[in-house]
Amino acid sequence: MTQPVRSTGPDPAGSPYERFGHGRGAEPFDPGRAAAEATAGILADTLHGSARGVVVDSPPGAGKSTLVVRAARELAAAGESLMIVAQTNAQVDDLAARLATADPELPVGRLHGSDSPPDPALDRHPSIAKSTSVADLRERQVVIATAAKWAYVKDTEPWRHAIVDEAYQMRSDALLQVAGLFERALFVGDPGQLDPFSVVGAEQWAGLSWDPSASAVVTLLAHNPGLPQHRLPVSWRLPASAAPLVSRAFYPYTPFRSGTGEGDRRLGFGAAGDGGPVDRVLDEAAESGWGLLELPARHTPRTDPEAVRAVAAVVRRLLDRGGVAFSADEPAPLTAERIAVGTAHRDQAAAVRAALSEVGVAGVAVDTANRLQGREFDVTVVLHPLSGRPDATAFHLETGRLCVLASRHRHACVVVCRAGVAELLDEHPSSEPVRLGVTVKFPDGWEANHAVLSHLAEHRVAL
Repeated sequence: MTQPVRSTGPDPAGSPYERFGHGRGAEPFDPGRAAAEATAGILADTLHGSARGVVVDSPPGAGKSTLVVRAARELAAAGESLMIVAQTNAQVDDLAARLATADPELPVGRLHGSDSPPDPALDRHPSIAKSTSVADLRERQVVIATAAKWAYVKDTEPWRHAIVDEAYQMRSDALLQVAGLFERALFVGDPGQLDPFSVVGAEQWAGLSWDPSASAVVTLLAHNPGLPQHRLPVSWRLPASAAPLVSRAFYPYTPFRSGTGEGDRRLGFGAAGDGGPVDRVLDEAAESGWGLLELPARHTPRTDPEAVRAVAAVVRRLLDRGGVAFSADEPAPLTAERIAVGTAHRDQAAAVRAALSEVGVAGVAVDTANRLQGREFDVTVVLHPLSGRPDATAFHLETGRLCVLASRHRHACVVVCRAGVAELLDEHPSSEPVRLGVTVKFPDGWEANHAVLSHLAEHRVAL
């Protein structure tokens, strides 16, 4: 995952992360206060700063959408009109609904393509106007659309402010296409997630400052290194059992803490386990937040039938044992809709869906990391990207892929994997060419995978 170069030294003196719980004599960590102070700094630079851009790095579940909604409302309250850029139609519909719910009096415009109508659920918000033409929405205080739709907007006065959501998943060429539509922008995104997707090779541009396959934020900072950079220091999704590992493995330059303490979130079962490996790994995950169900080492087809059946068995037993998710709210039953299965490939996801159907399970979200990105569940079951593979390709070693799979859960994550991945990583030679001018990827997939496997080894149950 390409990231801008960042300082490896301590946070600036007085930053929320340093004052709350880090260093000698630090105050006890107060997640609410740390998040509030970070948000206040972001809003101050956005509303009153002189820089043309403000960049916000956010860990998984830190409240990116909440920040975008609040910043939009603050700008609107100050009399500004603004445009919001998101990367998918689902993200646009979600933001429009969130804005209309938070402020029913705020005039919101939902700009869409003729072949991609908005979610009909937006009809229940009278403050949202929908149109395929920006001219119909120009008087709206907030106008929201995908980057692809904004690229077609021409011959209009630029907005003074813009907010770019999921900015690390936006390609730099997409930013170039819309940059003329606004004067200043707030860029909010997660630097640990998957890089922008490209359907063609981009090797001929590697190392150039206008490489279109680089993310919008990486290119923005390469050309404007002095822009204010902030980060949200708290993940409200990841429990205390998960945040330290995810932070250490995937966010070495932007560390974060969990918004919950030890024991605030836990997973329980209404029925005792049967003593088998599947139930034992579930008990381990309920106790520690992590579980590794390890199959014997073997090179397998990508849709490894044994591993797929093991994933289905884990989900089936989660439901059969009457899982209950405990948090600050009332205990909630662990239903199929609150469970997700993550894979690296679509054919693996299809195989898992078929296996779940065979054991009578419906309603579980089963998809690739790309499609699960941005979503959250109480429990996730992950088929490790390197399980059963004879090689470790760049695709399977991509840091963002493992990061997404390991950071969707609020209570527990169970990883299904064949033994031998650590040895595979140690035998894997780096064959990627070195190109001048290309930002070093750090942490690289090799290091991140070893960090995760080392942690999972403490929660291992052999199948």
